[in-house]
Amino acid sequence: MSTTKGTEELNEQGAIETKVETTDYRSPAGEDREPTKEKVGVVHLTRNKGSGGVLASAANAVSKTLQSGKDTVWGSSKK
Repeated sequence: MSTTKGTEELNEQGAIETKVETTDYRSPAGEDREPTKEKVGVVHLTRNKGSGGVLASAANAVSKTLQSGKDTVWGSSKK
């Protein structure tokens, strides 16, 4: 039996927010006890693939920094 319920909506940044209410079952580590049930809410963000997002921008900045360091040490590959 599935106990999940969800809704989808568009947020201010244009990303799709999927809000899901579900049940989390937790068992204490190293103890032989029954799992406890806890209602939780989860939000999934789906961004437009063209936008890239924060991680893509950070990865691009790191790549440029590394290339700059290489060019400084070994000389620029641009002529």
